[in-house]
Amino acid sequence: MELKRAWLIGGFALACALALYILAPVLTPFVVAVLLAYIGDPWVDKLERRKLSRTQSVLVVFGVIVVVSVPLPVILAVVLEHQIAIFVNKLPTYLSAVQQSFLPWLQARFGVDPAWFDTARLSAALSAHWQQVGGAAATLGSFLSQSSFAVLGALANFLLIPVVAFYVLRDWDILVARVHELIPRTIEPTVARLTLECDAVIAAFLRGQLSVMLALGFVYILGLWIVGLDLSVLIGLGAGLVSFVPYLGFVVGIVAASIAAAIQFHDVSHLIMVWLVFGVGQVLESMVLTPILLGDRIGLHPVMVIFAVMVGGHLFGFFGILLALPVAAVAMVLLRHAHDHYLRSEWYGSEI
Repeated sequence: MELKRAWLIGGFALACALALYILAPVLTPFVVAVLLAYIGDPWVDKLERRKLSRTQSVLVVFGVIVVVSVPLPVILAVVLEHQIAIFVNKLPTYLSAVQQSFLPWLQARFGVDPAWFDTARLSAALSAHWQQVGGAAATLGSFLSQSSFAVLGALANFLLIPVVAFYVLRDWDILVARVHELIPRTIEPTVARLTLECDAVIAAFLRGQLSVMLALGFVYILGLWIVGLDLSVLIGLGAGLVSFVPYLGFVVGIVAASIAAAIQFHDVSHLIMVWLVFGVGQVLESMVLTPILLGDRIGLHPVMVIFAVMVGGHLFGFFGILLALPVAAVAMVLLRHAHDHYLRSEWYGSEI
């Protein structure tokens, strides 16, 4: 009986995995909508406790999500395009500094041939490419004119996300109750406990880690802007977004900002101010942001975080990088349960 049940569960899991693989392009807007509903459900519950109806609470939370999520990407795209234009315009200066200072140091220190680094050709190629692209607006216009059907499909998926998210968020509690009813009563306590643990670690990543990333990005951008760095938004935002990997955001940000500051200001005082910005950001992350917004709910070792991100990126690209940590956190919960079950089983301590 147990073997038959195991085969049924395995067959059902395999069928679900195959269906997800086949229907992945269609399911993408639904997955995004469910994630938005998952993130917004605690806020809806809080408003319900303040005597608002479920529909009224959903409308308030959904309105806030729409107001924040619609204009923000547009503003961000304009700012980043301006920052990238500044970087491309200053690229010859950066490459000239590399050729005059860094390459002679490499040659004297390690015997590296400076001819390997053709900085002039690299600068000309990047500048020509940027002029040919003409910025984000020209790229978007070219894409719209050449791929009208693809654009219509993408637009339909984009418009579908808020519609599905609204209905899923409104009926979230009902859907959870229906799924709970399908769980066999014999395993319901174990499944409920594991679900709560998985919910805690996923919520810690989606709500906590994203909040930490955005807060760090804001701190880095503000600090580098006060220092006067031209590429403050580009470097600060990049450092904040990759900070989900321990110390990666700090290392990437301080190296990029130090190089940009050294080339832009040519003095040590601005370098010290840049280091101070990232030092303050690191202290805030470890002593304020992470304890308050994240806590120790994910519980992944830094080495496992790096490994999970690398595996996710290798297997599924950027989408895999985004899902690497929540999937790894859920796997950690299941492995911890399996480990505890093994320690209580007759296999543990038995002779082979």
